[in-house]
Amino acid sequence: MGGARGRRGAAAITSCVADIARNKQAGYRYNLLESWEAGIALTGSEVKSLRGGGVQLKDAYAIVRDGEVWLHNMHIAPYAHARDSHEPERPRKLLLHKREIERLIGRTSEKGLTLIPTRIYWKGPVAKVEIALARGKNVQDKRRYLKEKDARREIERALSDR
Repeated sequence: MGGARGRRGAAAITSCVADIARNKQAGYRYNLLESWEAGIALTGSEVKSLRGGGVQLKDAYAIVRDGEVWLHNMHIAPYAHARDSHEPERPRKLLLHKREIERLIGRTSEKGLTLIPTRIYWKGPVAKVEIALARGKNVQDKRRYLKEKDARREIERALSDR
């Protein structure tokens, strides 16, 4: 009986997807073209800090170097109870299939395209990062985005007042 309960619990855990952090500025600063899910190589104290929600994605970006994808400037707060805590902004390796990495190399070689993490989340007991291929917006695009957002908000208000 004990074994069956353990398996049932594990199945329930793996079906759960919970966000740890979102990069809210990504949609404002960039046009997001395509996205991928990647695993991330972390140390024990980094995982504990993620469980506490101590992560920031605002200025993070990913690069492809030597056939590997690295995530830079993602800040994971030091875990208070760790004996040897981690460096908060160290480069972290992203875990992708070789075909996906080759595709990223081809896509990021185009001028003006970059890789941006849009969110980090738990998929079962494993931390995952969603990275997006992005092209930077100019000032006019940002203004147009804000006007559209305000217009949508006004329409929602008008419909809710009925």
